[in-house]
Amino acid sequence: MDFNDVPLFVRVVEAGSFTEAARVLGKEKSSVSRSVARLEEDLGVRLLQRTTRKLALTDAGQAFFERVRGAVSGVEEAASAVSELGSEPRGIVRMTAPADADALGIGRALAAFVTRYPKIHVEVTLTSRAVDLVAEGFDLAVRGGKLTDSSLVVRRIGNADIGVFAAPSYLERRGRPKKFVELSEHECVLFKARAGRLAWTLLGPSGEETTEVHGSVSADDMSFVASVAASGLGLVLLPIAVAARYVDEGALERVLPDYAFVGGSLAVVLPTSSFVPSRVALLRDFLVEALQTEMASWRRRCADRRNDRAPSKTTASRPREPGERARRAGGGAAAKQATGDKVRP
Repeated sequence: MDFNDVPLFVRVVEAGSFTEAARVLGKEKSSVSRSVARLEEDLGVRLLQRTTRKLALTDAGQAFFERVRGAVSGVEEAASAVSELGSEPRGIVRMTAPADADALGIGRALAAFVTRYPKIHVEVTLTSRAVDLVAEGFDLAVRGGKLTDSSLVVRRIGNADIGVFAAPSYLERRGRPKKFVELSEHECVLFKARAGRLAWTLLGPSGEETTEVHGSVSADDMSFVASVAASGLGLVLLPIAVAARYVDEGALERVLPDYAFVGGSLAVVLPTSSFVPSRVALLRDFLVEALQTEMASWRRRCADRRNDRAPSKTTASRPREPGERARRAGGGAAAKQATGDKVRP
């Protein structure tokens, strides 16, 4: 029996198809199929039940897979660990990230990482879908929002705050809202609205407030909504990660800076494993630190810059990080929401 065929069989089962396994392994589908067929011939049993629609393990295949999977994983981990001893970190790291990775600063982080570790090659797949890291052969992922897969190892970066922004041209034309309730009187650019109306709920100095807003344009892409608002159409509710670039360019300004809510969490996740190759661990730690720095930068850049240019002697007019007022007040439900203990969808 050719023992080189055993790892290929394991990868086919984990990937769920010959096509996907071939893609992950960088081999031709026909080559992978021949290896599994040869293994079945050597063992004298059928391991996989093949149909035009799906791939299923036979009883013999299930028993064989359960016995060899741990052994294959152990050999691969041992080989990876030995190859990394006493050498410069090298190899390929496959990662997946959200489609708006550029706004999150992931591109800048990766550029700095490969400059420091030139022998590590990072392959990035940008997608909005929830990728199965194990089945599709990814080493790690950057994910936003609620994490539902309990099998993943999570390194939390923080929560993405969300605030109200508008173009300077719109504020000159329509005036700047001074109170939360005034938002309903303004034209807004909406994300995933129905019939041009949407309820905005934000945490402010007096706790949580809700108002219904309206707008002539709505879309299901946050970057598109931001660009429409930057053209001067109306107010917009944006994650500060998306708004920061427009604020830097002077295309958007923060409105009602004392009002915000804590958006979805941002995290680096890995498949559960007792062994993490050093190249993957290095990228994981680098991304966590870099994106935490980015997150702090977003908050500074998206503060109310009118107050930055003309500081007031009173504490009340000083721009605050979201949640600061609640923390200063000594906790309570508002403080928990503002500091991320409660995340609103």
